[in-house]
Amino acid sequence: MKDRIQGCCANFFFEYETPRQVLVRNRRVGIVCRFIQMCVLAYIIGWVFMYEKGYQTVDTAFGSILTKMKGLAFTNISGEERIWDVADYVFPEQGASSFVVMTNYIATVGQTQGKCPEVPNGKNTCMLDADCDEGKYKRTGNGFMTGKCVNKTSTCEVYSWCPIEDDRKIPDPPVLKVAENFTLFIKNSISFRYFNVVRSNLVEGVDQAYISSCQYDPINNPLCPIFRLGDIVERSGLNFSEIARFGGAIGILIEWNCNLDFQIKYCKPQYEFYGLYGTGRNDKEEKPSLGYNFRYAKHYLENGKEKRTLMKVFGLKIDIVVYGMAGKFDIIPTLTAIGSGVGIFGVATVVCDVLLLHLLPKRDFYKNMKFKNTEMLEEKPALSATEKEKQKE
Repeated sequence: MKDRIQGCCANFFFEYETPRQVLVRNRRVGIVCRFIQMCVLAYIIGWVFMYEKGYQTVDTAFGSILTKMKGLAFTNISGEERIWDVADYVFPEQGASSFVVMTNYIATVGQTQGKCPEVPNGKNTCMLDADCDEGKYKRTGNGFMTGKCVNKTSTCEVYSWCPIEDDRKIPDPPVLKVAENFTLFIKNSISFRYFNVVRSNLVEGVDQAYISSCQYDPINNPLCPIFRLGDIVERSGLNFSEIARFGGAIGILIEWNCNLDFQIKYCKPQYEFYGLYGTGRNDKEEKPSLGYNFRYAKHYLENGKEKRTLMKVFGLKIDIVVYGMAGKFDIIPTLTAIGSGVGIFGVATVVCDVLLLHLLPKRDFYKNMKFKNTEMLEEKPALSATEKEKQKE
């Protein structure tokens, strides 16, 4: 028993088995095999290593944004002259990554709380006092109804801020059309925590002297952080004259794609602009809600009585998004990519075996060459001496 166990262990640990290989000299099969292998090799080198950089460890980034608008506007409406600066036309206060630049507005000046008729806009009409339920309000109304129907306007009298805003006619051209010449300064920083790398869009060469004289241009000044508002709208695929009247939204994408196998100075941002939604003259018949707008009020006291100026603001809503990805050489993903590529080489063997064993005319011959069939022979009983002598005779 002991000798048998030792023999089994010796056979298991000190023997090597190798598969049987058959060299097939067939031009068609050889061409197919080499073609598949070249395709796999091109995929590994071209796609996995060069394009996807499968030899790198990748880290995504998080960033912060600081924005500043600059520009002045002058208006003269009904003899009232006014200067507009960033404190008047930027909402909310400066510095956010999402903000609104006012380009048009409707002002209702001197509103006080009291009773007045609704604006005759076709939604709040009435014929009798019974059409105006006292103490209730309509979804399309501006206040609580008093129960009276005003014959001059054929609308219900309401308790509200009076006079009620009339926004049926939007100024055309926009009041602040000059906003296309406003400039936007974007300061952006980004961090790749895995690689302990922090970068700013004020990269090498972007100093104070450069910023004071540059303006972003994708060809001549691709790193300038100062953008003209009209250029932003144009590069997003919208028309400033049309979008400024009704308002709209624009997205600015700051993308960082950094290969940290090279010097850090080559890690630079790229800017892209997208029109998220806007209005044009062709949109009026297709969309029930045009552009982007909101309301805010400026309250004040006059002769001890509270009053307000209601502003319906149309503007450009700008959303800035930072996205970053960095990669650096690492032996583990490199070996993983190589191992997976070597495994894909087996596809050539599978395809060629299908050709040899099932499709070619000599498939039976190749089957006999590739597979060795063995049969268990039954042992015959030993012959006696008498039987052996008979066979000799």
